Amino acid sequence: MKNIIISLSIAVMILSGSCNTRETADLVIINGKVYTVDDNNPSAEAIAVKGEKIIRVGTTKEISAMVENGKTKVIDAEGRVVIPGFNDAHVHFGPLDPDYIELRYTTDPGIFTEKVKAQVEKSKPGQLIRGGHWEHEMFTDRQWPSKELIDKVSPDNPVILTRADGHSILVNSYILKASGITGKTKAPFGGEIQNDPVTGEPTGIIKENAMDLIKTGEVIPEITEKDKEGKIWKGYLLALKEAREFGVTSIQIPGWGDFDAYRKLHSEGNLTSRIDIGEPLTGDPEKLNRYMEIAREFPADSNWIRFGYLKAFIDGTIGSGTALMFEPFTDNPATSGLAMMPYEEFEKMVVEADKAGFQIGVHSIGDKGNNWTLNAFEKAQRINGIRDSRHRNEHAQTLAPSDIPRFVKLGVIASMQPTHCISDKKFVIKRIGEERARGAYAWKSLADAGAKIAFGTDYQVEPLNPMEGLYASVTRKERLGEEGEGWYPEEKITMADAIRYYTLGAAYAQFMENRKGMIKTGYLADIVIIDKDLFNIPENEIMRTKVDYTITGGKVVYSSGKR
Repeated sequence: MKNIIISLSIAVMILSGSCNTRETADLVIINGKVYTVDDNNPSAEAIAVKGEKIIRVGTTKEISAMVENGKTKVIDAEGRVVIPGFNDAHVHFGPLDPDYIELRYTTDPGIFTEKVKAQVEKSKPGQLIRGGHWEHEMFTDRQWPSKELIDKVSPDNPVILTRADGHSILVNSYILKASGITGKTKAPFGGEIQNDPVTGEPTGIIKENAMDLIKTGEVIPEITEKDKEGKIWKGYLLALKEAREFGVTSIQIPGWGDFDAYRKLHSEGNLTSRIDIGEPLTGDPEKLNRYMEIAREFPADSNWIRFGYLKAFIDGTIGSGTALMFEPFTDNPATSGLAMMPYEEFEKMVVEADKAGFQIGVHSIGDKGNNWTLNAFEKAQRINGIRDSRHRNEHAQTLAPSDIPRFVKLGVIASMQPTHCISDKKFVIKRIGEERARGAYAWKSLADAGAKIAFGTDYQVEPLNPMEGLYASVTRKERLGEEGEGWYPEEKITMADAIRYYTLGAAYAQFMENRKGMIKTGYLADIVIIDKDLFNIPENEIMRTKVDYTITGGKVVYSSGKR
């Protein structure tokens, strides 16, 4: 009888709710304007997190009931916008070098001379000096720079200054001599050595595959491995700090990342962005087998460090005049751009890698380059059969109208970087004319056709800050602003779609849309709180928007210090 009474008492407690069975959270965000990117629950006020995952999305009242005094961290968003963490689908990420000469937004080439001179004075003779991000279309004369700018201040040091797109470099005479490059040197397939039209001698501008000829002749200064490793390690920490300050919780590196470095960062608790790392595309069976080993070591079901896709280049860039076009460049009829390899060789690699089950991404800029990429993906489907490959067209920058529907038909992802539009539009029409320019940066046309789109930055070609990409997506205007409706305004998209492509779209591109890219129960708790309402502010405020909180895997990895 006593046992029956005890059992009845427990039942009454459960039914009355007096038994403490409520679910509690490790972290909650309340009083927010939450854009979830979840079509089934597009907006909310609050979020509850336990461990690495979101356990509830709802009202502030509902989520506040999950707070356990002294144990739950509470963030009051105070009406601020809350969105999923940014996922940069194409970023050349790695350790930052504090000695790198920054030339972004330079309008006076004389700055090259000043900055190289200053770095030479801090360096030992023979030590390599690097810098870059210059864009000659921003110079007052819009002319390519030449080695004479830097020769006089660097007679005893090799100097390499990389153009913003990474597809052309300016080197000094020291490097030309060390590399054996003269006016008689022939460029390799897919490369160009720019020669002075009067003297016939190299100007110092080397493009695309011709960069493989470069030998620095560098004299390595005496430095211990410990010192070298320490500098690189600090470089990684600086890069990750920049990412989290911009709300970038996921990073997709198209190739040439250091798996071991990120594994060490993760084991030490310093990895604050999730990482995918790709490798160069190949059709070689031995290399593909090696890639399979890496994929097993860094598997797709991991949430932190994963093997990405295989990356190839089919052409160059519009800025360097090396994008592969069907017709000659408008401002230089002598060339239609450069292919990085013969089409047959490229197609064979795509078919073999697809057959082995790999995802493939191809840097494609010109209309012909994009056409070749789609052709190769189509050939792989015909030979190997259709599967959920999610092959990627990296940049998809200038498209023939007839190729836009093929993205949908072939299931190819348009992996695009919105800031390319506002950086390049100053010279695109000059390079390729108005008609072809209508197919450039055609986000809206691709979206309307039903294509899957993933956004990124192409950092360090462009700044890492996603706010610049959001601004570019919805305005297509100069960063400093301009009158009118923007450049080919029919291709503008809404802020909601721009954020979607930077979050869920990028997650889909890496086969993670079922656990990342939305603020949804069961999803990874990668969340950003921003200081302005991106949906309702004037366009000139978008790039001034700052991140107040970055949360990766349920942990606050960055706070601006504001409430």
